[in-house]
Amino acid sequence: MPHDNAREPLLGSHQHGSSNHEASSTGGFAYTIEDLSPLTDPTNPTTPRQMGGIDKILKGLKVDPKTGLHSDEAGSHSTGKDSDSKFSARSKAFGRNILPTAKSATFFDLVKRAYNDRTLILLSIAAFVSLGVSIYEDYGPHHNPDEPRVGWIEGAAILAAVAAVVFTNAINDYQKERQFRKLNAKKDDRSVKLLRDGREQEINVKDIQVGDIMLMEPGDLLAVDGVVITSHGITCDESSATGESDAMKKDAEENCYVISGSKVLDGSGKMLVTAVGSNSFFGKTMMAMREATPDETPLQVKLDLLAESIAKLGMAAAIAMLITLVVKYFVQNALSNDDLPPGNVIFSDMVKIVIQAITIVVVAVPEGLPMAVTLALAYATTQMLRDNNLVRVLSACETMGNATTVCSDKTGTLTQNKMTIVEGTLSLLPFTRMEDAKKWKTDVKPEVAQTIIDGIALNSSAFEDKDEKGNLTFIGSKTESALLGFIKFLGASYSNIRGDNNVVKMYPFSSAKKTMSCVVATPNGDEKYRLYVKGASEIVLRACTHYVDAEGHVKTLDDHARAKFEQIISTYADKALRTICLSYRDVSESEFKKFKDDEAPNTKLTCLGVVGIQDPLRPGVVESVASFAEAGVTVRMITGDNLQTAKAIAKNAGILMKGGLAMTGPEFRALSKEEQTQAVKRLQVLARSSPTDKTIVVRRLQELGEVIAVTGDGTNDGPALKMADVGFSMGITGTEVAKEASAIVLMDDNFSSILKALMWGRAVNDSVRKFLQFQLTVNITAVVLSFISAIASEDNQSVLSAVQLLWVNLIMDTLAALALATEPPSPDVLKRQPTDRNAPLINFNMWKMIIGQAIFQIILNLSLLHFGAQLFHLQSTDEDGNVYVSPHNLKVLRTMIFNTFVFLQVFNELNCRRIDDSLNIFKNLHNNKIFILVQAVVVGGQYVIVTFGGQAFKTVPLNGNQWLTTLLIGSLSLPVGLFLRLLPSYLIPESVLSHKSEEHQPLISPSMMRLQGATRSIQNQNRFFDNVRRGNKRKAQHGNSAENLWKKYGSTDNSNDV
Repeated sequence: MPHDNAREPLLGSHQHGSSNHEASSTGGFAYTIEDLSPLTDPTNPTTPRQMGGIDKILKGLKVDPKTGLHSDEAGSHSTGKDSDSKFSARSKAFGRNILPTAKSATFFDLVKRAYNDRTLILLSIAAFVSLGVSIYEDYGPHHNPDEPRVGWIEGAAILAAVAAVVFTNAINDYQKERQFRKLNAKKDDRSVKLLRDGREQEINVKDIQVGDIMLMEPGDLLAVDGVVITSHGITCDESSATGESDAMKKDAEENCYVISGSKVLDGSGKMLVTAVGSNSFFGKTMMAMREATPDETPLQVKLDLLAESIAKLGMAAAIAMLITLVVKYFVQNALSNDDLPPGNVIFSDMVKIVIQAITIVVVAVPEGLPMAVTLALAYATTQMLRDNNLVRVLSACETMGNATTVCSDKTGTLTQNKMTIVEGTLSLLPFTRMEDAKKWKTDVKPEVAQTIIDGIALNSSAFEDKDEKGNLTFIGSKTESALLGFIKFLGASYSNIRGDNNVVKMYPFSSAKKTMSCVVATPNGDEKYRLYVKGASEIVLRACTHYVDAEGHVKTLDDHARAKFEQIISTYADKALRTICLSYRDVSESEFKKFKDDEAPNTKLTCLGVVGIQDPLRPGVVESVASFAEAGVTVRMITGDNLQTAKAIAKNAGILMKGGLAMTGPEFRALSKEEQTQAVKRLQVLARSSPTDKTIVVRRLQELGEVIAVTGDGTNDGPALKMADVGFSMGITGTEVAKEASAIVLMDDNFSSILKALMWGRAVNDSVRKFLQFQLTVNITAVVLSFISAIASEDNQSVLSAVQLLWVNLIMDTLAALALATEPPSPDVLKRQPTDRNAPLINFNMWKMIIGQAIFQIILNLSLLHFGAQLFHLQSTDEDGNVYVSPHNLKVLRTMIFNTFVFLQVFNELNCRRIDDSLNIFKNLHNNKIFILVQAVVVGGQYVIVTFGGQAFKTVPLNGNQWLTTLLIGSLSLPVGLFLRLLPSYLIPESVLSHKSEEHQPLISPSMMRLQGATRSIQNQNRFFDNVRRGNKRKAQHGNSAENLWKKYGSTDNSNDV
């Protein structure tokens, strides 16, 4: 990749704290932290030669490469035995290999954070006002002795609800953080091998100093940055840090930088430590994770706006009621024949009017809404853990429901980060999947299969061992590990084969020759020795003179057969498979004696076949990508791998489509901001990307209004994970940096689990909106009923008493939150587009249901108030034939109205299970047992209140017919809901309710992208043929220009066109 000298270092040169990072006092060293930093910048490393050579660097750091650091470096002034005191000057200049302890939030901090919510603060104010007024009313001079002093319950209950929400959130956050810390516990007692005082020593990883000479061996997980000073075939896996899946060869000249977080796969050597702690690649990334502060989620923003709107409307209704009742009071007194009441009576009456107005505000505030949000999130996160999603940030769950783009890493996220044979043609018998390899083994000649298995097992330096997590895995080259995994899948044991055979000569893999060879003694064979060769297909095939056919016969490799093998290799290469050719040759004893030790005799070989190796997709990825597409969520691959491999993987996964854009990080970075904004709309694959590229992509998408989820497992994914609206990290293969940066940890490392997170996120948003639809219907009905009935009545009293409103407005709301917030997601949530970030929380269908149901319930309850006595046969006739309602029957009527009101809400809650125009409101009801249980509790509680509420609830027991009557009237909410759903939208003017779609509109629709891709394809082909025709006239001047033109214009894959 070309160097861009103007580009900043990958993670900048962050300085955190003063004790570890002060470079002003160099302690007599020739270099500072900033001087050494360019040596290990993965995007543009500076070689030691550019700094005057490794010897100059060693001298500047006061270290002898033969003996390492000396523990008496601090001189006689140091009496301490720990590494820090021995190397105090070095630690002061370059820092220690520890990260500053992150300040964890205390439980009190979490409580304050949970309470910092506008709706909760508004509720608290309303509760304290209600408490003050109700206490005055209960214990004031005008309190009716027959009335129970229960006015304080309303305010106290609201405060209890606020406290429940705050502490539920705080406890949930505290538990999630503890669970995450337990998951991500570091092994601080890990030891490493260093050269100190002229001998090898094992020291704690925290005691490594800049200038230490560290020994490198296979399997080492490097905790510091450095440069290689001696290398014996060192190969490192840097995939977790840079995203590059290929093993990186290290030497002491050009490719000498080593970054923390990488793993030594093969070889041995020594490295000079140049950066530790928060100055290392790993440390800089970890510290960057602690700096970002999360923004408000889309739902939080909408809820804040709603709370403000409700407060304003509630205040407006209260002021209107206050003015109306005050005017009514004085008008009535003025029109009456009596004198005006004395001042103390007027004051007392005014206080009652104010209390009525304040009650309107309290009723208008949806106190159940925060509880519904909390319950929905708490329930979802608990259930998501069962789906292997550990939610670290509670709000990330609902944010994921609005996600419009998933920016995914390739290595370890979409793929398994394990090279595997995915196709092969051995002995001219093909298999197209790993699962078909066993059938291939049964079809091929046994002796041919054994030759192939022996060659793979013996001509290899990889081996099987336990990794740092205790799991068996192959250690060594990823290509060799794939081949050994192949024969293990076939049932062979590489260790038994190696034990039974004697390898007399080994020619290790050479990057120059791209082959690896070994000679094995075969005392029972036709010849005394056998040569096995494997390597790059074109090179090995060129050295072959024979091949093994499908019948197991060795035949001459003529031009026709060679063309056939070349076609196989070309087919695999087109799929971005790494092709390996396997071959052998039987060698006589006399010929063996002529073999040189430094040059493999790769001639006159017999080709056994070709295999294609690839880092395969994780199971379920293809289906998940398709489901994301159906849900209107765009999946984009951002990887450090090369462009050809990335495009092949993206096509296999269904990410890269016709008309989509695939490009490299340097190409994207070179664009202007405006060009980046245009390119990112069609960007589906970004290869060879650095962490900076990923964060730029996320930023550009967010500027376009996208809600971004970023997935990744490597250290290099950290900054983008933190910047994204939702960051997903891998719990098994993910680095500590990735987990620290993420909002959700995928415990099973399965990309498909992200789809479950999307479903739960949408379920949470739906649950909040369902509850809101129910809550606002209740509140609007209660406010209007209280308003109208208070104004219409002679004593300014509402048809629903304060305690009855407490039951309706608090207990039922809380129970409704529990019922509607705990509904598990159905596959239907993936069959719609994401909700736009700026879409209103209450859409057209919800407003239609809220307003329609509220109007129906208000008219019904007011009608029952005026005509109920006659309808329910509660009227009596006196001796003079006058019709009247006895005091007891009046209580029965008010109890029936209260009962009807409650049953209207019970049945309307069924309507609220759907927030669209779907007619089947009972769908999947059996799956939500909590909903059924809550309805049973509400009906049971209503029975207890009506039957035994008495004076406190102003109710009297009802008989069976009266219960049945109120139940049937309440059930009218169902047909009214059906009517409202069937009501055509065009009947409601746009000026009354906005019909604007709430669906997020994609930056470019998939159909438009395919159309543009097909159009460009035709245009490019026409251009190609036009140029071919012109090129024929200039053929003499331009040589084979047609071939060049085809390469430039003729590809039907236009995904590289911006």
